[in-house]
Amino acid sequence: MSTHLEKNRKPGVHYALAPHGPDELELPVIDVTHPAFALALTEEEIAARVASSLAEQRSFDELPPQALRLLRESILGRGIAGSAGRFLSGLSTYLLKVGPDNLGDAYATPVDRRIAASAQALSVRLRLQDMATLLAEALAPCLAAAAGRPLRFVNIAGGPAMDSLNALILLRRDHPQALAGRRVWIDVLDQDADGPAFGARALAALTAPGGPLAAIDAQLLPIRSNWSDTGPLRHLLRELRTVGAVAVGSSEGGLFEYGSDADIAANLDCLRDEAPDHFVMTGSVTRDDETSRRLRRGSSHAIRPRGLEVFRALAARGGWRIARAVPRPLSDQVALVRAP
Repeated sequence: MSTHLEKNRKPGVHYALAPHGPDELELPVIDVTHPAFALALTEEEIAARVASSLAEQRSFDELPPQALRLLRESILGRGIAGSAGRFLSGLSTYLLKVGPDNLGDAYATPVDRRIAASAQALSVRLRLQDMATLLAEALAPCLAAAAGRPLRFVNIAGGPAMDSLNALILLRRDHPQALAGRRVWIDVLDQDADGPAFGARALAALTAPGGPLAAIDAQLLPIRSNWSDTGPLRHLLRELRTVGAVAVGSSEGGLFEYGSDADIAANLDCLRDEAPDHFVMTGSVTRDDETSRRLRRGSSHAIRPRGLEVFRALAARGGWRIARAVPRPLSDQVALVRAP
C-alpha cells in the first residue's frame, strides 16, 4: 500500500487518510465554515458559472484522443467513467466537493482541477453546504428542548456523511451549548465501506484538539445496507425511539436522486412509521429542467431526474410534505416533515 500525503497543507484545514484502491490519499476534511471551502455566491454569479460551463461543454465522443487519454489519467475522470450506469462512489463525489484549489498535488492533475471547477462540481459543493444548513436548522430547536439526550444522524447512502459532520460544525458555531454534554452518533447506512471509513477518520480529525468539533463525544457507525431493504433502517429507528434520541435524517445525492419510486416510498413509509415524532428528513432531488438536462449531457449515471413537483407528490403519498426547498442548478435540497 502506498500513502500519498498532502505536501501543502492549508492553515486551519484538517486532513484524513482515505482508502483509494490499494493506496491511501491524504485528503482535506471539508469544513463549510472555513474560507477554503465556504461558498457565498450570488444567484447571478452561479448563473454565470453555469453559462460558462455550458458554453465549454463537450460530450466524450467529441473529445480528441489526447484529451481522452488525459481524462483517463485523472482521478476524477476515472471515477466518473467507472460509474457509468450506476452511482458515482462516495469518495469520487467527495473529491468533487473539495474544490479545485484544495486538491492535492500528490494525486490531482490539471484535468482534475478543471473538472472540480465546473458548474457541475460547484452544484455538488453547494448541495453539501445546503444540506448541512438544513440539518442544523432542523436540529437546533429540538436540541434546545432536549438537553443531554443523545443525538443521532440517520444518513442513508451517506458515504463519508459529510453533510452530517458539517451540520455538527454549524451547530457548534451557531449554538455552542447545543452539543454540550451530549453523545452523538452518525449512523451511515451504505453498501460501500470506503466512504464511511473515510468519514470516521474525518470525524476523528475534526474532534481532535484544535479541531472545530474538539471535545465533542461523537462516533460514526457504518451499517452495511441497501435502500431496497428497509430492515436495517427500521431496526435503527426503533433503537432511536428506545433510547429517546434526538434524531434527524439525510440522503445527500442518494436515495431521492437514484432510488426508484418504490424504494423512496418504502423508505419514507418506514421513516413515517418508526422515526421519532420530531424527525425531519432531508435530501437532494435532481432537477428536470433544461439547465439541469444540459449540465447532465453525456453523463451515464443511473440518476432519476424527477424534478421537485413530481417528488412532492411522491412524498405526499407517503405522508410527508416539503417544509423547505433550496434550488440549485442540478438539484433542489429539501427538508421533509410529516404531513398533518
